[in-house]
Amino acid sequence: MLTLVTGATGQVGRRFVPRLLQSAPQGDRVRVLVRDEARGERFAELGAEVVIGDLRDAEVLGKATAGVDAVVNVAAAFRGVPDEEARAVNRDAAIELGRAAVASGVRRFVQVSTGIVYGVGRGRPLVETDETVPGGHLWGVYPESKWEAERALGALEGLDDLRIARLPFVYGDGDPHLDTAIEWAPAWPAMQRLHMGHHADVAQGLRRILYADGASGVYNIADDAPVTTVDILQLGGVDIPSDSYEKETPDPWHAVLSTTRIRHELGYRPLYPSVWTARDAGAL
Repeated sequence: MLTLVTGATGQVGRRFVPRLLQSAPQGDRVRVLVRDEARGERFAELGAEVVIGDLRDAEVLGKATAGVDAVVNVAAAFRGVPDEEARAVNRDAAIELGRAAVASGVRRFVQVSTGIVYGVGRGRPLVETDETVPGGHLWGVYPESKWEAERALGALEGLDDLRIARLPFVYGDGDPHLDTAIEWAPAWPAMQRLHMGHHADVAQGLRRILYADGASGVYNIADDAPVTTVDILQLGGVDIPSDSYEKETPDPWHAVLSTTRIRHELGYRPLYPSVWTARDAGAL
């Protein structure tokens, strides 16, 4: 199987591609789409095929998907980019990539999305059959554009084997994402929860979704233990502001994900069941 991975140079992609290459069955190949030759050198050294070009270029997408059996669209734009760019990458480019995949006869398409597309919490862990409910304290252009991409790809004629992975807050392997959370956390209510997933577990979840025969629809990926603001601050060795305990949590179930489906159907088990396990293993 030849698999195309987009977003290979992002925080998730740069950690996923090496793991995919390492674990791929004998004879399987990986192709990556990167914007310039320098970005592709590391992947070429690891054994990946490299296509140079922009995800938003339809001609490049045709070249990238030619002869491909499966696509994993990891590309995303969210923090620190204009809304127009986020929509262009998260929604528009994903749809064009889906169309290019159909035109090239790609059999399988894995769209990497986010658990915050669910919107407001439901008073329990979110399951894949829950509908998106816009609103909530963290709803914005990123989840909107990701949800619009999911919906458009699902309606795309000819894209019959669509699989969607919804990710939690991703950390580990030196990703600065966790440091950012530690910087933000002093402003949060003490009992606000954050559901996490280590890069190693995101990679194994994506690989299972990619390779499993009969997999279909949406799968949540996350660890076993959502953490509170207090946990995050303690992890970073930061003092807990006294007013944190006075603040009300706007949505205690926001983006807390159920992993029952991916566990039962695809055999997923987190290598790092909690951020504390990853810390003790020196994997942050």
